Amino acid sequence: MALVGYSRAMTRRTITTEISTQGPALHAGGTVNMTLSPAPSGQGVVFRRSDMGGREIPATYDRVGETRLGTVISDGGGATVGVIEHLMAAVAGAEIDDLLVTVDGPEPPILDGDALSYLMLLERADLKDQPGVRRAVRVTRRVEVSKGDASAALEPGDGRHFDFDISFPTAAIGMQTFSFDLSPPEFRLKIAPARTFGFMHELDALNKAGLGRGASLENTLAIDGDTVVNKPLMRFADEFVRHKILDAIGDLALAGGPIIGRFVGHRSGHTQNNALLRALFADPQNYEMVDL
Repeated sequence: MALVGYSRAMTRRTITTEISTQGPALHAGGTVNMTLSPAPSGQGVVFRRSDMGGREIPATYDRVGETRLGTVISDGGGATVGVIEHLMAAVAGAEIDDLLVTVDGPEPPILDGDALSYLMLLERADLKDQPGVRRAVRVTRRVEVSKGDASAALEPGDGRHFDFDISFPTAAIGMQTFSFDLSPPEFRLKIAPARTFGFMHELDALNKAGLGRGASLENTLAIDGDTVVNKPLMRFADEFVRHKILDAIGDLALAGGPIIGRFVGHRSGHTQNNALLRALFADPQNYEMVDL
């Protein structure tokens, strides 16, 4: 079957060699060490907490327990890994199926606040195809979730298309829209470099709640009133909506395989993205599994 955005044989993919990095955790602060390792065909993406006896958590939508300020997966017994969406977006953008992610803290290091820094790390480890069937989730009928004025939907389609619009009451962002067909080269060029963003007036409250402690003017676009404080760090005029698509790509990567269809987001975030996957898989008539 012909699918938009695919150019390689649809065997499974992992990395060739182990590679490590370190840096601050976005919310917890402190330094986190992370190692990306090759994984056997069929394993999927698994996170391991080396500081908690090597407890492992599969990166799947049904392991998500928190979505307020990032996507957090849990093993149900106290071990969690949060803010995984940027790394998962890079994994999806590189079309990696099997990977072991070992961290010695509650989050991967935030690095540059984008997906490009993770993607470059994966590329340095070298990608390799390995035997095994790659399966995709083909959307067969429209599924939508909403909360307040935020909504997210999946619709049938032949490729991996994203339409997103956002609106913020600040001239620094305003209304932004972006449409995008996901493929490795287009992801690397148009979405992966988009950094995360936050509002200065929320930082004090976040810090008091033990969050945002690793955010800095080097890894987060900081908005103060109608101004982007560190505007020279911006890579796109519409970087904010592009980053929202980056988040959506990372969150949808928890489906267990590429999603073939069209994603439509309206002011949505991690909560709607995870709810959308749960709604999709709640009814077998919404999708079909296909071999690529």
